[in-house]
Amino acid sequence: MKNFLIATFCLGILFGCSRKTIPPKPNTTLDNNNNNNTSSGNVFDSTTAGVITADSLSIAAVSNVMVVADGYGKLITPQQSIPENSGVSYNSLQLSKGFTVQQRANLHARYSIVPPRVLYVADNLSSKSLKGNYYIYNKKFWYWKKPDGLYYLDQKYYQ
Repeated sequence: MKNFLIATFCLGILFGCSRKTIPPKPNTTLDNNNNNNTSSGNVFDSTTAGVITADSLSIAAVSNVMVVADGYGKLITPQQSIPENSGVSYNSLQLSKGFTVQQRANLHARYSIVPPRVLYVADNLSSKSLKGNYYIYNKKFWYWKKPDGLYYLDQKYYQ
């Protein structure tokens, strides 16, 4: 009787854990018209039943979050790309400082990636707390707003 209960329990665990949960795929297709020489295509989205142009997608992406400097000290976004009315003081010497070799190794060992060091985030996307304004990048890394108007990676990740 005891062996029968153990076997039933093991079979229950085996069948219960064997199910795969796969989220449904969104029904989007990309339609590039070869008749005209522009690089903008149309994206058909079944959920909104409308057409979104690729140019509007790039504008929406720029207005959301921009990586200003990566973890290696490479400036990704030039000063001209940041909106003028944002109040950001762009100091390329300070922004070009990357993580040290030890900090990069620490980040890579902990998170398997080296996240960007500095971000530009639109004010409507950031959140506010008692410590100041913050933004959560990729649902993992916290960035805090400094007086220059840019968001810097929290130091707890690389110390």
